[in-house]
Amino acid sequence: MSLIHVVAGALQDAQGRVLIARRPMGVHQGGLWEFPGGKLEPGETPLRGLARELEEELGIRVLATRPLIRVPHDYGDRRVVLEVHRVTAFAGEPVGREGQPLAWRHPEDLDPGVFPAADRPIITALRLPSCYLITGDDPAEPAVFLARLARSLAGGVRLVQLRAHGLEDADYAGLAIAAGVLCQQQGARLLLNRDPARARGLAGDGLHLTGQHLAGLSERPRDWGLVGASCHGAVDLARAADLGLDYALLSPVKPKSPHPGAPHLGWEGFAVLVEAARLPVYALGGLGPGELDRAIDRGAQGIAAIRGLWSA
Repeated sequence: MSLIHVVAGALQDAQGRVLIARRPMGVHQGGLWEFPGGKLEPGETPLRGLARELEEELGIRVLATRPLIRVPHDYGDRRVVLEVHRVTAFAGEPVGREGQPLAWRHPEDLDPGVFPAADRPIITALRLPSCYLITGDDPAEPAVFLARLARSLAGGVRLVQLRAHGLEDADYAGLAIAAGVLCQQQGARLLLNRDPARARGLAGDGLHLTGQHLAGLSERPRDWGLVGASCHGAVDLARAADLGLDYALLSPVKPKSPHPGAPHLGWEGFAVLVEAARLPVYALGGLGPGELDRAIDRGAQGIAAIRGLWSA
């Protein structure tokens, strides 16, 4: 079965809405909504193909793009890989030049059920920020901890994992409530890093699974808005996607130890693993905001970090 290589563009307007188009009836996945784009021609680069497709479909000229996500998907009767770019600047007003209906929608308002299955990770990627904070020191000193969290949120962090393994359940629950209030005030989401059974009933916007928790699950934890997991290789990434998780943290990109030969993925190893992933992946391990562009260029959703994002 041959692989169909498709490029698509996520155009966003000044209000943060993204442009979607409805597929014609009578074609594969006909009647569903999609992100504008189409098949690459032989020998065509993805960016050249994207520019051609958006000019043909929408009548616009692409001026600037940024990688968003690459999604391989097997429909059973065909295999596709979707290479999706944010279109950060374009000239012209998009119109359905092929008669296709168009609509502008906020990413949070998109219904994955009316999109082809291969497009659904794109919706998740559009909803996720590029920087993901894992909380660091001082969870046993709530005042210090919360002050640092407040500074990180004021600096622009919008996705926070509450990592405090050393706390007893009651203390963790209390910290989650206080951290959740701070996150809500800044429009950020709080993810709980706790055993799913022990996290049930706690205040949070989602759940983060350790590698051990991921390996022990047979289905996605229920009743959680956003669920992700720590991954260290291709098997973990495949399992996270099979369980229908929303994102993965892939580490370590850089060595944890300063000694030569310490095990780590490196950027090229990271890029190889992400190329086959079927969900948004954050790069983790010795990274800071200065390496965000490099991470995105290697296929990442963005970076996840403790020291690199945890306010001093």
